[in-house]
Amino acid sequence: MTRTFLAAWLLVLALAAPTLAAPGFDVRYLQVRWEIVENNYQGRTQFLSAFTFTNTGKTDFPKEGWTLYFNFIRTPLAGTTTGGVNVERLNGDLFRLVPQAGFAGIPAGKSLRVEFIARDWVINYTDAPAGLYLVWQDAPAAGIPITNYTVLPSTEPRQYNRFDGDKIGLITPQVLYEQNKRSREVPVQQQAPVFPTPVSYRSGNSTFILTPQVPIQADAAFKREANYLAGELATLLGKRPLLAAATGGAAKIILQQKAMPEEAYSLEVKPEGITIAAGSAKGIFYGIQSLKTLIPPAAWAAPNSVVRIPETTVQDAPRFGYRAFFIDVCRNFQEKKEILKLLDLMALYKLNVLHFHVTDDEGWRLEIPGLPELTEIGGRRGHTTTGEDHLQPSFGSGPDVNGRFGSGYYTRGDYIEILKYATERHIEVIPELETPGHARAAVVAMNVRAKRLQQEGKREEAARYLLRDPEDASEYLSVQGWTDNVMNVAMPSVYTFLEKVTDEVIALYKEAGAPLKTIHYGGDEVPAGVWERSPAVQKLMAAEPTVKTTNDLWYYFYGKVSQMAAGKGLYMYGWEEIAMRKTLLDGKPHYIPNPDFVQKGFQVDVWNNALGWGSEDLAYRLANAGYKVVLSCVSHLYFDMAVYKAFDEPGYYWGAFVDVDKPFYFIPYDYFKNAKEDRLGNPLDRSIFIGKERLTDYGKSNIVGIQGLIWEETVRGPEQLEYKILPKMLGLAERAWASDPAWATEKDPARSEALYTDAWSSFSTIIGTRELPRLDYYAGGFQYRIPSPGAAVVDGKVVVNQQLPGFTLRYTTDGTEPTVKSPVYTAPIAAKGEIKIKAFNTRGRAGRTSTVRNP
Repeated sequence: MTRTFLAAWLLVLALAAPTLAAPGFDVRYLQVRWEIVENNYQGRTQFLSAFTFTNTGKTDFPKEGWTLYFNFIRTPLAGTTTGGVNVERLNGDLFRLVPQAGFAGIPAGKSLRVEFIARDWVINYTDAPAGLYLVWQDAPAAGIPITNYTVLPSTEPRQYNRFDGDKIGLITPQVLYEQNKRSREVPVQQQAPVFPTPVSYRSGNSTFILTPQVPIQADAAFKREANYLAGELATLLGKRPLLAAATGGAAKIILQQKAMPEEAYSLEVKPEGITIAAGSAKGIFYGIQSLKTLIPPAAWAAPNSVVRIPETTVQDAPRFGYRAFFIDVCRNFQEKKEILKLLDLMALYKLNVLHFHVTDDEGWRLEIPGLPELTEIGGRRGHTTTGEDHLQPSFGSGPDVNGRFGSGYYTRGDYIEILKYATERHIEVIPELETPGHARAAVVAMNVRAKRLQQEGKREEAARYLLRDPEDASEYLSVQGWTDNVMNVAMPSVYTFLEKVTDEVIALYKEAGAPLKTIHYGGDEVPAGVWERSPAVQKLMAAEPTVKTTNDLWYYFYGKVSQMAAGKGLYMYGWEEIAMRKTLLDGKPHYIPNPDFVQKGFQVDVWNNALGWGSEDLAYRLANAGYKVVLSCVSHLYFDMAVYKAFDEPGYYWGAFVDVDKPFYFIPYDYFKNAKEDRLGNPLDRSIFIGKERLTDYGKSNIVGIQGLIWEETVRGPEQLEYKILPKMLGLAERAWASDPAWATEKDPARSEALYTDAWSSFSTIIGTRELPRLDYYAGGFQYRIPSPGAAVVDGKVVVNQQLPGFTLRYTTDGTEPTVKSPVYTAPIAAKGEIKIKAFNTRGRAGRTSTVRNP
């Protein structure tokens, strides 16, 4: 019996059970607590956790007739559940808890503890079950959210240490204090005047006085950029400046065309005027962004009649031509207005590619004319009894199909608006259509379409865009727990579908007047076992001599897709796997760069350099082999990774812990050099690099650029998005734009470390005292992460420091939470007892509390 069939049969059995009368229990009175009991349980890679259900009402919770659903990123082990109930997986990360024979219910005022064992381990609250909801058997279509739910914090080593060799405990204020001691605040006169760091600059002693009366004079090639600048200055000045032809000696802003490389520019600010020169509109645009970062941050808080801009001369050009940010809107959705705001942020820091991940297992987010099921079914999530009206809940999205995070998509009009907005900001938007794996939203939607058309007697049309072989008995389980999420690449209808979607995407870009050079066709995480028992595959093998095994289907598929893309003027782009070939080494599976595709101009995102997994050099091997590589390394550039090991610090951590310093100290051409910790956060054993392939000079020519990424499994809403990407994105912007720093190429380790410490101090000062205060107001303000203060007891007093200078530190000594009215920390605190400290930004928003006890 296949896993897919088993999951479906379990659901049918639940729905077919005898209907019970309404239980008369109000779910609001069911209090649920979840806790991690012990990691490394019984000395294995597993953990013990527990639900505690408390009936706070006056009516008994019933013995039967109910099912509790929840999403969980871990896999409970069968037969380990206590309390008279059982935990069962349905599909993906959706589980259900059901009563067993003899379950006694929960009397009013009583509690029930349910323990179970699951694979792997947990550290922070985002590991916990999420999106809990109850379904009564007499109303199977209605999911009722559990609103009284709490995840209890882990406080003991057995709860937060993953295994015996886990060398780091939870990050404490004392640990942060020691870490923060490495940096110092750099005086203003030693800071680069614009951000990211330009190639060269010179500061003067005067200022230019900007008022609404200062006109903008632009050469003909830069009229669009002049209009953009006028709009930005209107925000600052409360009035849009005039766009004027050549004038006399009056102060003005000049946008001037001059022979220079495409993205290069010069910026000159003098008391008599501002001149930005470039050879292209892109260069002028980046000069405008530098001018904006030269403006004092406080000027963005409210319209000003006068803005004083310091005298500066800048010569600048980017290090990499490809400076990308990836956002996944499938696992959880982000509305159009947040995408537009993200584009403003990217533009300010000169990032020029938005990698837009709009399709995946958990959502199809782009309207495609002629295939309404993709968004009507694949663009919505909620409780379902059939799986055909919409997708099931994932990542805590809950039972409501109108939920803000699980459901949503961009209409053609929305997407065209996004494209126009991006194009105005010289940002290329690359859509990603996940194939052949990570495709469940599309697979399910096209199944529903086929079923409808078959019922209408339209058999040929029903099969036209079908993505799975109805007779395929293959068994597989994806990394995310799906049993039915892969397109069957032996079916001609898969290519008909991809061509249809590709053509509609091309039409969108044409209508928007936006450039489209490529579509990203995915390619990652196709699970073992797929296609093994498919009649369609067997038929293809009989007809196609190049396909002898299911491994060969990979090359067959991407050969056809790349040919289709090339025929439409697009180059092939995907995840690293599309450039790999499976072979044998000493009788064991072994992957090498695929020689068949290297001459076809493939570009690949390489994410897997997880330190300690064995593929640390994969990006360099592919670049050395001739593939165009975008460094998308999980070790430094996955912004969804948690900042550090702490219960209340959100995010995954399977590939690394990633704070703002990780993208900053990333060395694109030699990230082995200063790698400091493994994927678990432990001090790095550098022997893992022995025998690894380093980047050749030829390979360097194939490093296209770098990309920061945010996967949204743990991100619900714009506030959490901004918390996760900022200030990390500023480290990405610096490394993508600025020249190779001296510390990255210095061969003497001690000298390199000293140079790095100075560079970090300068960077942290600039972002803490200038860029984050600017982002308090820019584009409406961003909810960036405010680092928790470091604190320790030294010589009987509490001393406090911070990772990024510029925040106001406030404290209390009476056990209450610090507020904007609490005392400001200016000197060591002599008070005894519990001291609480918070960092506040310019808008009075605070980060999390650091607590230290002074005995």
